Amino acid sequence: MIKKTKKKSIFINTGIINIYTTFNNTIITASSVYGNTIAWSSCGAKGFKGAKKNTPFAAQLATESVCKKIIDQGIKTVEIRIKGPGIGRDASLRAIINSGIKLTIIRDVTGIPHNGCRPPKKRRV
Repeated sequence: MIKKTKKKSIFINTGIINIYTTFNNTIITASSVYGNTIAWSSCGAKGFKGAKKNTPFAAQLATESVCKKIIDQGIKTVEIRIKGPGIGRDASLRAIINSGIKLTIIRDVTGIPHNGCRPPKKRRV
């Protein structure tokens, strides 16, 4: 006979929300301070396809679903890290503010090239 063990739900007060925006999609991941993923969502996971994934409305819906999940887990304060050049940045940030979660830090962690890409070789005629 197999014994079923009851899964313990851990309540955490603070967390980190990583928002990764590209030109095609927006991915939102909520994690604990130690890096353990609690909830995640993306525009594609919410059912948007093609060019509709790259809209602020899709990013807002994906962010709202993550916020609902982490509020159920007991998270009240959040640090936000935004990465990427997409247009879902502002909409997802507004959705977090409207959800009632307290913000401690909003940090932009987009990578910046120090010397850029190598230029193409000179054309020989």
